[in-house]
Amino acid sequence: MGGSLLNSQVFKRFKKRKSSLIGGIIILIFVLTALIGPRLCKYDPNAIDLPNKYQNPSLEHWLGTDNLGRDTLTRLVYGARVSLMMSVVSVCIGSFIGVILGVVAGYYGGWIDAVISRFVDLILAFPGLLLAIAVVAVLGPGIPNTMAAIAFYSIPYVARLVRGLVISLKNTEFIQASKVIGSSDLRIIVFHIIPNTMGQIIINVTLSLGTAILTASSLSFLGLGVQPPNPEWGAMLSQAREVIRNTPIAALAPGIAITLVVLSFSLVGDGLRDALDPKLKNS
Repeated sequence: MGGSLLNSQVFKRFKKRKSSLIGGIIILIFVLTALIGPRLCKYDPNAIDLPNKYQNPSLEHWLGTDNLGRDTLTRLVYGARVSLMMSVVSVCIGSFIGVILGVVAGYYGGWIDAVISRFVDLILAFPGLLLAIAVVAVLGPGIPNTMAAIAFYSIPYVARLVRGLVISLKNTEFIQASKVIGSSDLRIIVFHIIPNTMGQIIINVTLSLGTAILTASSLSFLGLGVQPPNPEWGAMLSQAREVIRNTPIAALAPGIAITLVVLSFSLVGDGLRDALDPKLKNS
């Protein structure tokens, strides 16, 4: 009962921020497009049709065609699936590892905290995109390696956040009471500490999803991420550079899609931050 009431209050606070609600609707539209859209497309995203290349938007091709005669709208829809899948999976994997490292470092402290903290500081010393480029340069281009690069640079941000939260929680009365009654460290971590950090973790993951899509698109734009002929927004944007004067829609379509999704995740993250702020729970 209390949980449902809390969820209801959180949702009410989230709805008050109209920009975040709009961002959530936009994300939902893109998710539905990624899940259902490919079934509704009548063109093959990789089908080459050279006689019909560089076509402007028409009833036959709503967003025109690219330099190989491929339908831009179809590739945009299929690209949504690739871009969203890569960002969600990679951020979730990176966040999971980051939560484990942050909990262990914050809860046990000592030399364990020192080792993990130095590792986190070392990764944070490099800009995110530069670190992702370095990882892909070592592993090679492709979807799995792009996801690995994004997951790797997502780890330290979550680890540092969770470590700070755990340090502030482990000396609270209810944690000390759990220790007194004989609860194991694992039980305390799983049933008391992690649930009390989930709000901040969710906010961080939401904000990281937009960054992950931007990073994945940047890697593909540079030729280090998703490789042709796979449809992906960054790769589409890169290929459209050569034809931007003849068919500007080929560059505008993926560019607008990337901008909308990244902005929407940022708006939703800000809305969740306000809604889950403990200071507002009693307001």
